[in-house]
Amino acid sequence: MVRTRTIWATAALMTATLGVAAIPAQAAPAAAARTATVCPTGWGSIAKTYSAGTMESVRNARTGQHPCYDRLVIDVPGATAAQLGYTVQYVTRLYQDGSGRYIPVAGGAILEVRVSAPAYDPETGTPTYPARAGQPLPGVNITGYRTFRDTRYAGSFEGDTQLGLGVRARLPFRVLRLDGHLVIDVAHSWAATR
Repeated sequence: MVRTRTIWATAALMTATLGVAAIPAQAAPAAAARTATVCPTGWGSIAKTYSAGTMESVRNARTGQHPCYDRLVIDVPGATAAQLGYTVQYVTRLYQDGSGRYIPVAGGAILEVRVSAPAYDPETGTPTYPARAGQPLPGVNITGYRTFRDTRYAGSFEGDTQLGLGVRARLPFRVLRLDGHLVIDVAHSWAATR
């Protein structure tokens, strides 16, 4: 009888130990699901436009990487969000305003970014952004980015500044207006999670 109780006690202890050991294995997928990044959806890839304009000048362009998208920020200090007009759209080729000059942009798709702000001082004509037409954006390094493939400055003509953004493919994007900044986010994919 004592032997039977010992066997049952040992079996119960082993079952409890195995059950506890199995919990982390079952919980691991649930924990992994909780840490998955949920990316925004619904941005789409059609042209986005906001009609406004400012005489404040473009001073800089910079980029950043995020878990769900790559970001381009165009700095226009002194302009309010309401003054930052833009047109951002996919194009088959980038042509410079005024001259019609073709500017090659690498990538599977090209986003043309037009900001309704000059890249020069309107009173003197002095450039305020040190970029050259047809060249990559100065100070911007997109090596290792998941979506961005190329950046090109097209020029500033009649108060509008034009940039080309080469991306991996035609992907959804959004445009945000903040005081002093125009922000373009291009998603890494059409999926909602990472």
